[in-house]
Parts: sequence; C-alpha cells; structure tokens
Amino acid sequence: MAEVVQQRIEERIPQLEQLERVGLFAKEEVKSIIKKATALEYKLHRLIVRKEDFIGYIQYEINVLELIKKRRAHIHYQFKKEEIEYPIIQRINGVFRRATKKWKDDVRLWLSQVAFCKKWASKNQLSKVFSAMLAIHPDKPALWIMAAKNELEDRSSSESARHLFLRALRFHPHNKKVYQEYFRMELLHAEKLRKQQEELKKAESDLGEYEFSPEILSGKLAEIVYKNATEKIQGAEFTLSLFNIASIFDFTKELQDSILQDLRTKYTEDSATWDFMAKRELEAPGAGEELQSAKGRASDIARREGRCCQVYEEGVKTLNTEPMWTCYVSFCLERFKRKTNIQELNDRRQERLLGVLQRAHDSSLLKEDYYKNWLQILLSHGDADRVTRVAMAATQRYSQSVTVWSLSLQTLMQLGSEGVDSMFQEALAHISPKESLPLWQLQVQWSETYQSLEETEALFKRGLVSTVEAVSMTMKEHYLDWSYKTGGYKKARKTFISLHENRPFSKVFFTRMIQIEKEKENPKMSNLRDYYERALREFGSSDHDLWLEYIQEELGPWGQPENCGKLHWRAMKLLEGESVEKFTSKYTLIQTGHI
Repeated sequence: MAEVVQQRIEERIPQLEQLERVGLFAKEEVKSIIKKATALEYKLHRLIVRKEDFIGYIQYEINVLELIKKRRAHIHYQFKKEEIEYPIIQRINGVFRRATKKWKDDVRLWLSQVAFCKKWASKNQLSKVFSAMLAIHPDKPALWIMAAKNELEDRSSSESARHLFLRALRFHPHNKKVYQEYFRMELLHAEKLRKQQEELKKAESDLGEYEFSPEILSGKLAEIVYKNATEKIQGAEFTLSLFNIASIFDFTKELQDSILQDLRTKYTEDSATWDFMAKRELEAPGAGEELQSAKGRASDIARREGRCCQVYEEGVKTLNTEPMWTCYVSFCLERFKRKTNIQELNDRRQERLLGVLQRAHDSSLLKEDYYKNWLQILLSHGDADRVTRVAMAATQRYSQSVTVWSLSLQTLMQLGSEGVDSMFQEALAHISPKESLPLWQLQVQWSETYQSLEETEALFKRGLVSTVEAVSMTMKEHYLDWSYKTGGYKKARKTFISLHENRPFSKVFFTRMIQIEKEKENPKMSNLRDYYERALREFGSSDHDLWLEYIQEELGPWGQPENCGKLHWRAMKLLEGESVEKFTSKYTLIQTGHI
C-alpha cells in the first residue's frame, strides 16, 4: 500500500513544482499539499474503504483547483493550464471512477461527477460519465434526458442527442417526459438550423456547401416524434403538452394545426380539450380602434369571454361531467376575480359565474371547493335567503364532508339564522365521530355567543363523554377556559376537580389550570404542586419542559428551593430517551442563572 501511495505522490511532484515555479503557491503551501494528499491517499488504500473518504479526497482536490483559479486571477497569470489544472482534473475523475465503480447505485455520486465535469469544461469525459451511468441506471428516464440535453446543448451534437432519446424510448416506451423532451429537441435543432441558414443568407455566403434539408427545417422530424408519441400515449393532456411545446416555435403553424385537428377528432370526450379550445378564444385579435378607450377594451374582453363561454356551453352539452363543469366554473371564477374599473364588465362576470354555479349544482356536478366561493359572493350581496338555500343544498350534496358542514354552519351563524342548533345535531349524525372535532369546536363557539350558560354547559358535558379522545380532551380544555371566563377562579377549580380523574388528558388542561392559579392575588403553592403532580403522572416520562417548569416554580416566590433536588432526581429516573439529555442541559442553565 505504501508503495502505491508513494508512487501517486511522486506523480504529483512535477505539477507542484510548476505551481511553485510560476508563483501560484509558496514552498510551505506545496509541502502542506503533499502532506494532506498523502494522508488522503492512505485512506483510499485501506482494506475497508468508506465513501466519505472518496468524497473528502475529491472535495480537497476541488478546493485546490478553486484556489489555483483565484491565485491566477489575482496575479493575472493564465499560462501552463495543461501542466497544472489538467492533471488535477484527471486525478479527480479517476477518483470518481473508483468511487462509482464501488458504489454503482449511488446516483448522487454520479451526478456529482457530472456537475464537476460541466464546471471544469471536461466535455469528452462528461460523455463517458453519462455512458457509464446509463449502463448502470437505464431505468431512470431523467438521466437519459440529462445526457441527451448535454449532447445537444454542450456538444452541439443533435445526432448523439437523437440516438440517446431513441435508446431511452427502448427502455421507457410510454414515458411522457422522454417523448416531450425528444419532441422539444427536434424543434430546437430545426430552429438552430433555420437561424444558421438566415445568418448565411445575411452574410451573402454560398449555401452550396451547406445542406439544409427542407423537411428538417420545417420540423418534419418533430412531427414524426409527435405521431409516434401519440400512438403510444393516448389522452388530451399529453397531446396538449406537445402542442404547448410546438407553440413556442414560430415555424410550426402546420404542426400546431395538425395537433389541434387531432384534439378535435380524437378527444372530444375529454374536458381538457374543451377547456383548451375555449381559452384559445381569449387570444383572438380585437379591433384596433375599439382598444383605444377603457370601455372599448372592456367591451372587447367581454366579447372574447362570451366566445369562450360558447365553447364551454358546447362542452357541457357534449360532456356533462364533473371535470367539464369544473373547467367551466374555474374559468368563470378566474375571470370574476380579475380587477376591472368597468362595473358593467364586473357585473356581467358575476352574473355568468352565479349562473354556471347554479347549473353545475342542479346537475349534481359542482365540486365541493366551489360552494365556498358561491356562498362568499352571495354573502357580499346580502342575499340571505339564497345563501341559506345554497348552504343547505351543499350539506345535502356532500353530507359526509366536515369541510362543507363547517362552511355551511359558519355561513348560517354569520347570518344569525334559526335552526342552527338542530343543524349541528344533523351534522354530527352524518359525520364520522373521528372527524367531528371541528364541528364540536364550532358548536362551542356558537353556543357561547347565542345560547344560555346552562345550554352551553350541557354542550360541554356532552362533548366530555365522547368516545373520540381528541374531542374529549379538547372539550375539557374549552370547558375549563369557559368556566374561568364565566364564573371566575372558584368555578374553574370546581370544573378542574370534577375532571382531573377523567382520562384522556392533554398537557394544556393542566397548564391552563396552573396559569389560572397563578393569576390569583395569592396563589397557593399546595394547589400548584397538586396540578404539576397530576400533569407529571400523565406526561412525566416524556415532557422534560414540565419538570423544568415545576422546578422553576419551586425556585419562585411561593416555592421551596430545597425541593428542587428531589424533583431533579425524580426527573432523571422517569424521563426516557433524548428527554434526559435535554432536561440535563436546561437544568444546568437554570442552576447557572442563564434561564
């Protein structure tokens, strides 16, 4: 091992001497590099090598490269790069090769070498890295795409990029992303050739020695990719993704028309087609004179939106489904949210949106999310009767949804409607008990505002006996708070005593009672100890903060500092896992007066 390491160090000497000779490094720095490199080399030649050792070696060599780069800039010396940097780059790539050979499955290691080669302009090496990586990881489409992009963008080789995409499709014949990027690559290649042709024409050069195929220039290769892709992968969404790529290029009108024709003939049963075709109407050109004034522009926008809606109307007649109505409602909502100073346009958008919402609901095809928007618009206009009808209709349509029940109940509470209490009972009857906590919380909020103390207390007591732990614990916390708010300390303590043996408990239940006790003019330490002890009985094995708060209480004006030692001993005995270490460090800070 020593002989191999010595040989590798000796191979460095000419390069290091060159660094010293040209003034990039001092003699002491060269010695330091030799010493560090020797240590790193020995780590790579152990019987059991670690990935971290290879990474550490690579990082050190990269740091040396970066330092050389800075020194060159500082002294304005740009010569002998092949004698100085090139051997280091070769050495780093060699270490990468050894590492990736041993840890073949580590994609991040491969990508680190890719990033290194890109940064230090090692293009030939980069192609070799991609080739080796793809031989090991042909199942990862993203790597094929990355390799093909490298060939096209960094090496300007469309032929190699095409070859890589074709190989990728053998492994991933139904991968959308591979087809999309292959399609984009062919269009980029055609655009590049077109630009070259234009530049040559401008320079009045002879085009005879250059071959510019009309088929390639017009994007015929991309069209072939499109046809193959849409044969393998069906669906309007994928076809539209290819159209969006084609629309970036200004020479693809025929290809775009062909894609649109496919959409109209093959995918009329897909809502994405109708949505796309409708929104295209917004792009139609307007009359030039009309656009000079704000009213003229608003009128033009209204006409375009009207044409969009005509397409949507045709869509919902052809395809009366929830996705189709969702596209229509989403479009109307997006247009309604756009700000405009023209009230007439705003009113028209609102009227259209409310009409579409109503029709989608009547068809039982309105998505749950849109009921909130519907109710908000109606509330803003004070249409209480219609708001109530829509809220009730929403709960009938989505009777199992906690979100819809909560939304409808909040809306009716805001209006001060009658029958809210019975509606809460109906909601709890429909919703799974495990999901009912938001409804209990909302009902408590409503009862505190609109019902008598007796009715509110009865509600709390119903919640306390819930079989769902989350409901029972939360109701305990709310009941304690409510008792303090309505009856002061005595009622709060009475409520606490009535519940302090009834599990399940939350930490908040105890800490809130501690806070209430401390808000008294003369808190009783005996009561505080009782609350802490009860809390520790439930949470003492995991909550180190609770022990620390108890200790700080004993150090306070009502406590006895001599009790702290016993509490520390008990805490160390009961706490488990990481809590012990956290408790110890914070307890030390308390003792030294830092907390």
